[in-house]
Amino acid sequence: MTADKRSDGGQAIVELLRRNGVDRVFTVPGESFLPVLDALHDAPDIALVVCRQEGGASMMAEAYAKTTGRPGVCFVTRGPGSANALAGLHVAAQDSTPLLVFVGQVPRGFQQREAWQEVDVGALFGSVAKWAADIQDAGRLPELLSRAFTTARSGRQGPVVLGLPEDLLFETVDPLPLAPAPVNQGYPAPSAMAQLQQMVHEAQRPLAIFGGSGWSADCRQQLQRFAEAQGLPVATAFRRQDRFDNQHPNYAGDAGLGMNPALATMIREADLLIAVGTRLGDITTRHYELVDAPQPQQRLIHIHPDAQEPGRVYRPDLALCASVANFAEAAAELAAPPIRTDERQTWLTRAREIRQAWQQPTALPGPLQLGEIVAWIGDRLPADAVISNGAGNYTLWVHRFYPFREWGSQLAPTSGSMGYGLPAAIAAKLAEPSRPAVCFAGDGCFQMTCQELATAVQYAANIIVIVVNNGSYGSIRMHQDKHYPGRRYGTDLVNPDMVALARAYGAAAARVERTEQFAEVFEQALASDRPFLIEVMIDPAILRP
Repeated sequence: MTADKRSDGGQAIVELLRRNGVDRVFTVPGESFLPVLDALHDAPDIALVVCRQEGGASMMAEAYAKTTGRPGVCFVTRGPGSANALAGLHVAAQDSTPLLVFVGQVPRGFQQREAWQEVDVGALFGSVAKWAADIQDAGRLPELLSRAFTTARSGRQGPVVLGLPEDLLFETVDPLPLAPAPVNQGYPAPSAMAQLQQMVHEAQRPLAIFGGSGWSADCRQQLQRFAEAQGLPVATAFRRQDRFDNQHPNYAGDAGLGMNPALATMIREADLLIAVGTRLGDITTRHYELVDAPQPQQRLIHIHPDAQEPGRVYRPDLALCASVANFAEAAAELAAPPIRTDERQTWLTRAREIRQAWQQPTALPGPLQLGEIVAWIGDRLPADAVISNGAGNYTLWVHRFYPFREWGSQLAPTSGSMGYGLPAAIAAKLAEPSRPAVCFAGDGCFQMTCQELATAVQYAANIIVIVVNNGSYGSIRMHQDKHYPGRRYGTDLVNPDMVALARAYGAAAARVERTEQFAEVFEQALASDRPFLIEVMIDPAILRP
């Protein structure tokens, strides 16, 4: 479509996606948006990925956004389709990921009559999305899609949902404006940066916590220079371990589930916390115990792209409304402290030593040592390999023993969504086929979205899936055993043959029951010409490293 050509609503939407840099969309097709599918047929520069369930499609689109730094795009149909997609939208909301979800809607004349599969887009998604609305006028498509892209990417990034009435997509649209949507992000004021520098120089036990979204390889490098120059230990927020090189001397560890108790003590004992991009949520603060609300014991500098975030839970001593990228550019230019005291140097050394000790694999009962396997994978894979996971106790081994070295190497939902790892790995592999993509999943987690193995096979996304099989919903069982000892109920699983299931989808597969078997099987997986599933058998009594 050209700027001076009239089009139908479906063609207009596809052209507006193209002009905003979209090169791939994820979907489960529905008759409610056939004009869009037809327009994508004539758009070879926008790849279409057909998924098996809308939750998998929205998770793939969300992970694709994280991998590429551009908004993810997903099309689903009304009613059941949109309800299924809500899982990925919730991930995008809590992870602050720019995501556009288009919902094929009933015709405008049918709305508010509870027509077949009708859904109120605003009511269903309003508490999760940054903006959710039905488009009612085809002539306003350029305006509303521009607003959607701007909303998803500006400030604290997040998901936007637009309902597309079926009849609107057949209407004729006038020629479209050409410019892509603008992005609005804040910059730190020079006076605020001067105050930040003074506070950092005065501190004897400072600790930075890096997290949130809107990162890039460049801004991570700038913030690493900032930490080096200022002599700052750096922890990463929950499931944001790729925000700092995990093998860097200044790295203190991850403030997530199963947090190193010594790191928790450092957070509590710090005299200055510098929170960059992170909301300082309940997991990172160990359920708000390590940082008192509303007035922390530590002095607090809070940098966040949303002006409403600093002060929402914790009262900061200094608040900066700025994107991570813009703050990083300013922070990298700050001068180093004129004197680094012995206390300050001892504090930095302490952070490094506790992290190094914590990353040593632990010995567990039984013939399979999951910690050794995860650490070995970290040594075997290149730094740019992508590691994804969903939710479950198996993630404690991944987050503790795998060294995330480059930005973009971790895809993990802070929302704790089961089933995320497989769609995320597929999206990462489609975005950058040369990078190895490895999904970790528990047996329960894997079966939430296991049907997307068919998607991986269809699009030659040759990922590796490691299913940690303990025959139960392990994390729920752990809490159940703690609160109701001897009354285990509803947490055991009767599983299919995972190897046979993977092969039925067209993937290769193998089972590993002993540590020494793993390396050979993993090498086969790396060399495979198709997706490869490795089922790792673990004693159900083992619930944490």
